[in-house]
Amino acid sequence: MFSSRLLWSQRPNRLSALAAEKHRDGVQVLDLTESNPTHAGVAYPQAEILAALADAHSLRYQPSPRGLDSAREAVAAYYCVRGTETHRQNVLLTASTSEAYAYLFKLLANPGDEILAPRPSYPLFELLAGLESVNIRHYPLRYDGAWHIDFDALEQAITPRTRGIVVVNPNNPTGSFLKRAELEALDSLAARRGIAILSDEVFRDYTFGEEAGRVSTLVGDRRALTFSMSGLSKIAGLPQMKLGWIVASGPNRDEALDALELIADTYLSVSTPVQIALPRLFALSKGIMEQIRKRTASNLVRLRESVHGTAATLLRTEGGWYAVLQVPQTLTEEEWTIKLLDEFNVLVQPGFFFDFESEAFLVLSLLPEPAAFTEGLSRLFSVI
Repeated sequence: MFSSRLLWSQRPNRLSALAAEKHRDGVQVLDLTESNPTHAGVAYPQAEILAALADAHSLRYQPSPRGLDSAREAVAAYYCVRGTETHRQNVLLTASTSEAYAYLFKLLANPGDEILAPRPSYPLFELLAGLESVNIRHYPLRYDGAWHIDFDALEQAITPRTRGIVVVNPNNPTGSFLKRAELEALDSLAARRGIAILSDEVFRDYTFGEEAGRVSTLVGDRRALTFSMSGLSKIAGLPQMKLGWIVASGPNRDEALDALELIADTYLSVSTPVQIALPRLFALSKGIMEQIRKRTASNLVRLRESVHGTAATLLRTEGGWYAVLQVPQTLTEEEWTIKLLDEFNVLVQPGFFFDFESEAFLVLSLLPEPAAFTEGLSRLFSVI
């Protein structure tokens, strides 16, 4: 009766089932996977946010498939303030980055076509692509003290049905940014093969230190058709506001935006109040972002101090909200996470959730409140 796109198992994995059991039993779990800033003790300017959403202009509906001019102008200004010139005509608003992916898969691919995505990375692409009847193929990121794209493997993964290459910049969970040499090689490869680049940049404002060769955004002059995505979820720590965007660059940009406008016009999913509030939400985001930056940076320092002298290794991270620990293979990743949760009430994620190709890695969020994070690390390293 139902589409084969929906035939995915919804049976919880062992870790999720155990976490749910702990919750039902009222056990206090130290959640070192917390990535929702509204649950992490961030202080929001409540009155100002609510006032921004109370604008009377929100009561008048004037649907604009690409988004209201004022909102797209605010997105363009966000990039200009950070040193990258773009214009509102290059911007199309979506309800989220996930919706932006869905629009781009619709734009670029026919059923059965392929999109290349990095491994390891956030485990969402297969689901989004499956809903569009598109296939995901992976290309590897390699680690040798720093993360980098394996370009030989990337090129070998390209087939006649490849329509796009996803980059996550910085990557989630590795925290690695593209470097200028990598962008040059990627842009050249995509242009030569007639493939679009899809750049997910939601964590670009969260960096640990500066690096001269780091690429913060793909917005700008590109040889390949390129789509840069971001949104309020991370920039303002407001995932519930449901506003994201696509910025198009490179050849065929205008034709791509015209087609995206047609797709967006079919759904008209972006709410008017959040579009009208966007300039003020951007202004308010500065204080929210600064809190999150301080939190993730201080938790990373705690993690570095805690891992020193243990059997674990902290992999290099350059930005984002996550950190990756390599732990002894005396247990599998699943066994490590189950042991930590079952015996010590500490929740972390196994590397295979993010498609790490080998054992044994644990992924921790750097967003939890400091007291919980510190106690969670104490329990974790008492085991390792």
